[in-house]
Amino acid sequence: MAHTRVDLDSACWRKSSYSNGTGGDCLEVADGFPGVLPVRDSKRPAGPALVVAAGAWAPFVAAVRAGRLGAPGAA
Repeated sequence: MAHTRVDLDSACWRKSSYSNGTGGDCLEVADGFPGVLPVRDSKRPAGPALVVAAGAWAPFVAAVRAGRLGAPGAA
């Protein structure tokens, strides 16, 4: 797998549509990066960001929605 550095200094972040504004567990994504989707924790905007291959994002979201992903040890 090739690794490419993505400069996120000019990223325009947007919160998940599921964010309720009360400090819950929220993700922010940045659009405009061809082939990848930067993702970060909205509670830690200065923290690290993950850069996910665009083709992997939709299957990840589908797995989360279907409940196929969960915390380690969760039943």
